[in-house]
Amino acid sequence: MRHLLIMLLLWTVGYSHAGEIMVGKDGNIHEALRQAREWRRTNDPRCEGGITITLQEGRYYMQEPLFLRPEDSGTKESPLTIRGIGKLNTSVICGDARQKHTQLWPLKEQADSLPFRKHDDGLPDKGMERIIDFNTTDRTITIPTPPQEVLQTDNLEMVVHQRWAIAILRVKEMKVEGDKTIVSFMEPESRLEFEHPWPQPVIGGEKGNSSFLLRTTEQRDGIEQLVIIDGANYVRFEGITFDKTCWNRPLHKGHVTLQGGMPLVDAYKLAVPGLPWDSDLENQAWIERPVSAVTVKNAHHVDFHHVLFQNLASTALDFVDNISDCTVQNCTFGNIGGTAIMGGSFAESPREVHRPYTNLAERCQRLTIKGNPIVDVANEDWGAVAIALGYVRNCTISHNFVSRTSYSGICVGWGWTPHDTGMQNNRIVGNRVSHYARQLYDAGAIYTLSNQPGSVISDNIISMPFPAPYTTNDRGFRIYLDARTDGFTIENNKTYDAVGTKHGEIPTDLRPIRRDEIGDNHPGPNIIFKQ
Repeated sequence: MRHLLIMLLLWTVGYSHAGEIMVGKDGNIHEALRQAREWRRTNDPRCEGGITITLQEGRYYMQEPLFLRPEDSGTKESPLTIRGIGKLNTSVICGDARQKHTQLWPLKEQADSLPFRKHDDGLPDKGMERIIDFNTTDRTITIPTPPQEVLQTDNLEMVVHQRWAIAILRVKEMKVEGDKTIVSFMEPESRLEFEHPWPQPVIGGEKGNSSFLLRTTEQRDGIEQLVIIDGANYVRFEGITFDKTCWNRPLHKGHVTLQGGMPLVDAYKLAVPGLPWDSDLENQAWIERPVSAVTVKNAHHVDFHHVLFQNLASTALDFVDNISDCTVQNCTFGNIGGTAIMGGSFAESPREVHRPYTNLAERCQRLTIKGNPIVDVANEDWGAVAIALGYVRNCTISHNFVSRTSYSGICVGWGWTPHDTGMQNNRIVGNRVSHYARQLYDAGAIYTLSNQPGSVISDNIISMPFPAPYTTNDRGFRIYLDARTDGFTIENNKTYDAVGTKHGEIPTDLRPIRRDEIGDNHPGPNIIFKQ
């Protein structure tokens, strides 16, 4: 029996030549990684020049994430590579298909107002309806009375539009009062939604009240994470696909966010506004990161080349903390429920998010995001973005193609502060961004926060913001220098006015972005605008 098991292992995880471990379509990636680890541990000669784990064409279902630990680290001279062979991206590391949503009400004939959309992408399938009232005292939302069959449906969710974020609230009770219905919600989302002042639904906005929809969601938990790299250095992924993950949080806790898809874990309004570092501050918030299909932390020189990320329900790829010298290049992201690429600290709990932290930017340095098509993102959490970097320094986002995102496109910075936090020398160069702000406003194709000395926004091509159908204001900008942005040089960025330009085409009506097309919110004195 022992000899039979050895023969089966060699058939599914074989060695084609020194330093390469072949994994057949019925093989076990975990076993292959363990073999590579043992080579490192014993200083096997096959480590010389690097170890390559090669996945043959096929789908590799992950019942638990593939963990890469410090013992899996390569070196500069001997990296660890996990790659696919055969036709590009046909070696697929996968989990479970996303939960399905069924919109019950409203049901309007306007689903095709968004170009290039798919009807299973998590966006409003049949439109939204305006909220009548938002009551922070009673913690209720008043809406027009839905049809009787909707009122009698179990496990209802309300998705609420909140300018730059959404809330997913599990319905507790619906009290009908004629043509109006008062809705209350489960905990913890009810407390978070009504105690924290920003964002909340707008009543009486310039373009009307905030909107909502009612839906049911398939009640099941599924695989959320495929790979976790924690402490493993000199690792490279190439030519493979990460496909299909779930997002379980809304089923159990609802989903109330601060900004950028960051879930609140506690939040409230100060009785007396003002703290030593911000005299106007009124809101306190503690957040956590959204779950990610591929997670990198405590690592350097972790690279992704020609990797396809698709059908992932929350964040696709996240460089969480204590990372440096990592690269994402020539990868493709499509049908992503949350943010495609995230990096750097966002002052997660146990920190309170609004303090001006000075020790976080150094924990994410020299991250390069280059040449990646990122299309159809933030379609589960509409407040997520294509690329989101928080407290970072010396990072470069260049020559990416970003299109079809529900909120902003490329976002760099965190903290809402003019203070020196260590963020510096970040570059947003040569990107193309179109069809952004398809659902939410207070957005920018390129969006920045706080003081980042020596940073650059240059040579980007940006469309006008999409005319999102449910916004309560017109605050969509090509470049948005939000709260206390400073230290940027802005030059040679171009725009065009037509939203409907085909993907892959460079518009012929390019012109320099004017200063009045750049939104700003209390910017600092060191913004240099050269166009």
